[in-house]
Amino acid sequence: MLQPRAKAAPVDMNESQFERVLNNAARLAVVGIGLAVLLMVLQAGQVFLAPVTLAIVIGLMFGPVADKVESWGVPPALSAGVVVLLLLAVIAGFATLFAVPLSEWVARAPLIWEKLQTQLASLKEPLQSISDFQGQIGAVLGNGEAMSVTVEDGSAVTGMAMLAPAVLAQVAIFLASLYFFVATRDHIRMSVLSMCVTRRMRWRTAHVFRDVELKVSRFLLSVTVINLCVGTAVTLAMWAIGMPSPLLWGAMAAVLNYVPYVGQAIMITVLLAVGLGTQADLFAILLPVICYASINFVEGQIFTPHFIGRTLTLNPFIIFLSITFWIWAWGPVGGLVAVPTLLIAQSLITHALPSRPVKPRRPVRRTRNMSDRDELLANAAQAIREQREDDEEEDRKQERMEPPRGTGPTGVEPAN
Repeated sequence: MLQPRAKAAPVDMNESQFERVLNNAARLAVVGIGLAVLLMVLQAGQVFLAPVTLAIVIGLMFGPVADKVESWGVPPALSAGVVVLLLLAVIAGFATLFAVPLSEWVARAPLIWEKLQTQLASLKEPLQSISDFQGQIGAVLGNGEAMSVTVEDGSAVTGMAMLAPAVLAQVAIFLASLYFFVATRDHIRMSVLSMCVTRRMRWRTAHVFRDVELKVSRFLLSVTVINLCVGTAVTLAMWAIGMPSPLLWGAMAAVLNYVPYVGQAIMITVLLAVGLGTQADLFAILLPVICYASINFVEGQIFTPHFIGRTLTLNPFIIFLSITFWIWAWGPVGGLVAVPTLLIAQSLITHALPSRPVKPRRPVRRTRNMSDRDELLANAAQAIREQREDDEEEDRKQERMEPPRGTGPTGVEPAN
């Protein structure tokens, strides 16, 4: 006689709710510890990791240049040297643009500071009111002593002397890393592909390399051309309104435009400070800022979407978070690598975790007043409704296939 076999209980039924919460909390704790360790490593290894990461980004940018040189029969070791020399020539050109006008503004700095103090003297009364309010708060809290700030005296020359070896070491690491990365990038690709054990993994890894090189090089080269145009336009605008040293402001605008949002904010602050220190009329003070903001608005709304394309457009909030994180971690170098690292992460996630677009079987018909965003949201809602209907239909089919309660087979032979 066959005995009824008890059905095994699901694993989830053997666990209590408290145990499941503990397991999930343990997994989240491991992820949190990993992120904390990563942050500590980024901070501790800044001297090494920052120049190496910047060298990889610049190497991806100049990869097409090295490929073009190698197509003429030049060996990779020599083409990498050409790339390094080309980058040094570009840096020397920008340094020349900065050097002469910047020295003039450094000489005029005491006069500009004196005029800024005169302009800011009108804020004395509001600051005095704040000081009086601080004294009242201190009296209410039982502390009549005014707050004091002590600034320790330090030598700028000593600080620069201590900082110079670290900067030179980072420059040397950057140039060496750039040379070896450009010279051996094909060997690096083949070594990584050889470690992939399956054909599908090799296919995805090859596509990651292709997308990273294509996206980063296309983005950086396009941004470089756009920034040169922005620098030229700012130079002409500053020359037209009579701003001293227009080449300096154009070169600053081109360099700072590599760091979205933060670079524009720094440029506006500098132009506003220079206007306050050199002009007396309010319109003359704001005119350089207005010209730069107008040029930057046209560049951001027309030229950048046209040349870079919508496919490389990232979420502005994610870009801002990336820039602030990398500037906090690595300073100015972090601001330069923030957007390229986002593109690299996007390529990795896209191929490691491929996703299907949300497309309903019955797309929503677009009306005249419907925007692209409205159409996208309507189609997503339609896809969710269709998925819910499919789930309900599957549940109904399952119920119809199940026998009525109490009539199902028990596995026990009926008694004679």
